[in-house]
Amino acid sequence: MDLTAHMDRLVSALDPAGRGDISESVKDAVRAVPRHQFIPDVGLVRDDDGEQCLIDREADPDAWYEAVYSRHAIVTQLDDGRTPLTALKGDYTSSASQPGTVADLLHHLQAEPGMRVLEVGTGTGWTAALLSHLVGNQGEVTSIEVDAAVAEQAAKNLSDAGFHPRLVVGDGALGCADGEPYDRVHVTCGIRAIPYAWVEQCRPGGVIVLPWRPGFGVGHCLRLEVGTDGTAQGRVVDFAEYMWMREQRPASDETPPGERRQYWTALDPRAFDQINAGVDLTVSALTGIVTTTNSGADEDGEWWRMWLSDPDVPRSWAAVTCRPGSMIAVQQVGDRPLWDEVLLAYARWVSWGEPSWRDFGVTVTPEGQQVWLNRPDNVLSNQGA
Repeated sequence: MDLTAHMDRLVSALDPAGRGDISESVKDAVRAVPRHQFIPDVGLVRDDDGEQCLIDREADPDAWYEAVYSRHAIVTQLDDGRTPLTALKGDYTSSASQPGTVADLLHHLQAEPGMRVLEVGTGTGWTAALLSHLVGNQGEVTSIEVDAAVAEQAAKNLSDAGFHPRLVVGDGALGCADGEPYDRVHVTCGIRAIPYAWVEQCRPGGVIVLPWRPGFGVGHCLRLEVGTDGTAQGRVVDFAEYMWMREQRPASDETPPGERRQYWTALDPRAFDQINAGVDLTVSALTGIVTTTNSGADEDGEWWRMWLSDPDVPRSWAAVTCRPGSMIAVQQVGDRPLWDEVLLAYARWVSWGEPSWRDFGVTVTPEGQQVWLNRPDNVLSNQGA
């Protein structure tokens, strides 16, 4: 196993387009912290074709190392540990994130030597090690993990690799007050409602970087700067897909009881993947709807479905189902016509000139968060804490 070649390939994969978006300090950290020291012997990977496969270090070490030093995320836990990885099915609940996404967030964080950093979501410990390389290895990094088993393995990984962040088992939404004030807060799980505790625990002028999943469509990287007035404010700066923080996971795509109303729609929900992601942020801000997607096959053939739910009213839901050669079916239950609201929000986005995802930002206050377009006083929605 040629570790140097693997590391060079991984660093090259951080910026495949050669845009120069990743700082040299982050690249140096990736070179200095071998990823394989933080990956379990057995993991799940989706290859370039989207196919899920098991990697096993003992059974095929070459394939294992190839996967570890690829651009892919490696799933390390299913169903909060209730399902073994060898089952090859279940909800992904912990992983070693895509190296390119890890590097993107660290680039936006701009962590420097001597800074105090709070990391929310220890996971395998690789990012905590990268942060320790960036800012210092004498306790400058505090990392909090909600899952005790995951935290225990991360502690072993970090110790074996020679890194010594302060590790805490607890609810990351609460932060870690006895380590404040932090210069940086780095979040490694998907967030819909941004906890104000992170703002409270970060010094004025400090930076919070998090994977923001406002509900509809793709996830984004949000960079906030903490002000002297006790608020934090910033813009969407990139894309970032991370697993949900446990307490903010959307409802599953099970169908609660209720009278179903069915009709047909002309807008294919799969088109949202091809449109400027500003439409996703518009729909999220104007409706608060949360979506998931899945696909499969039954006696009528293959299907693809978007599931829409109201996080505050679980009995209101909608399902938009696409089948080859068929009209697109909508089923809705509850008082809110969720798909109708999506269509209206889409129309408003078009009427505004189809703004880009780069035009959106967020302000976090003790009362909650405001989503705005172009400038902070052009508020699209107020979301309570």
